Amino acid sequence: MRDASLNQSNYFLRNSVIKSEGKLVRRGIPITSGKLIADQTFGFWISFFLRHHYSLINGQPIQIFAHKPHIEDRASLYSKLDHIRNFRNRVNHCEPICFNGSTINCSEILRIRAILYDLLGWIEPDLIPFFKKMDNVQRKVINVMNI
Repeated sequence: MRDASLNQSNYFLRNSVIKSEGKLVRRGIPITSGKLIADQTFGFWISFFLRHHYSLINGQPIQIFAHKPHIEDRASLYSKLDHIRNFRNRVNHCEPICFNGSTINCSEILRIRAILYDLLGWIEPDLIPFFKKMDNVQRKVINVMNI
């Protein structure tokens, strides 16, 4: 986490780990690798798909997507993950997610849902039926569109 190429990200990964260590110490929680891993943000994890991080770890992160189409590469995966991160941040900050001006528009919600299912299927296709049993997004979108 000290490689000179990481200077362009202001050593984001290292600083994230240091921040987590400080948080654990302040809470009186023993620092373990498991605790450090659990405390990292989504932004931390997707940053492994940025070119400078990705090359340092020899492209290992892409291997989690064992069932991805060959056309998908580091950059396209980063774009999809970053899109999810931005949408998640909008939800977390209570920003509107189903409006385009004064018009109700749920296309972004459905786009994120499709990306999530793609990524999930590229990790483990057998998990998709499990998540579809709990998925009520389509029903909620229909409800919103009928307002």
